[in-house]
Amino acid sequence: MQIKKNPKANLENYSKLFMQLGLVLALLVVYLAIEKKTYDRVIENLGPVVLNMDDEEQTIEIEQVKPPEPKTPPPPTPDKIEVVEDEEEIEETVIESTETDEDEAIEVEEIIEVEEEEEVMEDVPFAIIEDVPVYPGCKGNKAELRACLQEQITKHVNRKFNADLASDLGLAPGVKRIFVVFKIDRTGNITDVMARAPHKRLQEEAIRVVNLLPKMTPGKQRGRPVGVKYSLPIAFKVE
Repeated sequence: MQIKKNPKANLENYSKLFMQLGLVLALLVVYLAIEKKTYDRVIENLGPVVLNMDDEEQTIEIEQVKPPEPKTPPPPTPDKIEVVEDEEEIEETVIESTETDEDEAIEVEEIIEVEEEEEVMEDVPFAIIEDVPVYPGCKGNKAELRACLQEQITKHVNRKFNADLASDLGLAPGVKRIFVVFKIDRTGNITDVMARAPHKRLQEEAIRVVNLLPKMTPGKQRGRPVGVKYSLPIAFKVE
């Protein structure tokens, strides 16, 4: 047996009808809302307004902060001065004299004399001496004194040397040379005379002649008297 549905019982057939009714109602509500009149609200006079002082805006006062005043130190307490009665005896401080009595003997430690060592200057060659020895009678500047000394020594040798000695010794003809070295010391005296010659007699003669040189003013180096070494070549011809 086949079961059949009642078409009246099927609600799906009425869905379109319900939708149309809902749409009509919605349009009706919108229309009524648009057509509704509005009235302005009348505010009645409330009378004079009393303003309470408490309702005013509150003013905040800012209190000025003052810096603390610097504290001044208390004045110094004056020294307490004690008044001493004249009757009270005060012990006086006795200051002993440091002066010595004339009769009092003073012990003095033994004084030791220290001898200062004199700086010894070495001998300086005649070629580099600052101030040359001064031959008696020579004058002028340094260059003139140097030339004068050499000239006077040469003259002295020519006068004092025995030229005939070479002939007596039987030396071969020719030029003979004698080399002499001596020192003019710090006092101006002639010392340390040495000679080299072809014959001993010539050597002794050269030393004798040089020792006859007069005393001179000593030479100086840096302002101090020093010994001056002098070289003297002597040449003579034997015929």
